[in-house]
Amino acid sequence: MAKKKVVEKGSAKKMKIVLAYSGGLDTTVLIPWLKENTPKLYGAEAEIIAVAVDVGQACDWKAVKARAKATGAAMVEVVNVQKEYVEDYLWPYIKSGAVYEDKYLLGTSTARPLIAKILVDVAKREKADAIAHGATGKGNDQIRFELGIMALGPEFKIIAPWRIWKIKSREEEIRYLKKRGIEVPVKRRETYSRDDNIWHISHEGQELEETANEAKLKQMLQMTIPPEKAPNKAEYVEIGFEQGIPVSLNGKKMDGVALIKALNEIGGRNGVGIIDLLENRVVGMKSRGVYETPGGTILMYAHGELEHLCLDRQTYAFKQHIALKMAEVIYGGLWFTPLREALQAFIDSTQTTMTGTVRLKLYKGGIFSAGATSPYSLYNEGIASFATGDLYNHMDAQGFIRLYGLPVLVRSMMQANVAKSGKKK
Repeated sequence: MAKKKVVEKGSAKKMKIVLAYSGGLDTTVLIPWLKENTPKLYGAEAEIIAVAVDVGQACDWKAVKARAKATGAAMVEVVNVQKEYVEDYLWPYIKSGAVYEDKYLLGTSTARPLIAKILVDVAKREKADAIAHGATGKGNDQIRFELGIMALGPEFKIIAPWRIWKIKSREEEIRYLKKRGIEVPVKRRETYSRDDNIWHISHEGQELEETANEAKLKQMLQMTIPPEKAPNKAEYVEIGFEQGIPVSLNGKKMDGVALIKALNEIGGRNGVGIIDLLENRVVGMKSRGVYETPGGTILMYAHGELEHLCLDRQTYAFKQHIALKMAEVIYGGLWFTPLREALQAFIDSTQTTMTGTVRLKLYKGGIFSAGATSPYSLYNEGIASFATGDLYNHMDAQGFIRLYGLPVLVRSMMQANVAKSGKKK
């Protein structure tokens, strides 16, 4: 890997650093820390290019830009990639049916590769020397960011302050900012560590760090209401798909961004899509998080119902294996790899007939099937009905069962012969 040389301006060396910036606590600390410590670590003054990637998170971008400037960024850029995130990352993900450890719909995991891609794009355009991120040394995001950077921009140095600085907690970060007279972007009593985008919100820390504690959903949730607070009347939704991609909601054609946002509102008011998960991180430890994915949960359920209708048994069974592997691949930051692309190619080949409409009933956090139709449906009433039809002869089952169960029969006969031989002795 070729090392980039820092740029000299006048008598002082300058090191251009593209920073993954959110405006939250971690990245607010990073700007002054990099400016203070880059000369000691790399022998150059830091020129920080703060890059905020808009993947649909709730954010006051004007305030974020102002905060980055106020804390020392030379340049601040907000890149809106909501459409790209939905079409190039979420739609392939939905088609895969991948769910990590039975619960997690991979909201953070699907967004990080795109953020890494944008960081590399900006670094190349600005002729930067390094890319920095605020992911901790205990988490998965450091892997996801860095594998993306390694895949798309191997020439850039990666700076991960959490792995080299002496700050050990969010409380110490808060003290660091206060000591320098910098406004703290969180309140002390609301120090959940959160990540949000158009697909989900994750919550970590506080009472969740004790596994015996119940999550305080009333004070935690932001997209969703607790199921017990949801309306006493069920709400129905109808989702249309074309080749595995959601294209309409309640009969109205919608672009992906608008569709997910609308489903977030619908799912949120019905208490749908809340999970509390103790997950196995890539780095080897368990961690606990509460995830809100209201619209995503509805879409994944609906897509699954369509696959039940349109996939044959063998393909469906094998695709379940692929979904497990795809969840592991995406969770582990391996988006830009030949394996992920190969898995996706198989998945895409199964989606050519995933066109149809799925109707669902939402009630107090639950999702219930309420009908599905497709021109590619493999359900045939003439065969499945209890009434005898021309396409199915009940007598055919006798020969099938005899052949299908032949190994069972042969083993049973063997056991009987062995038992009989033993008695004779």
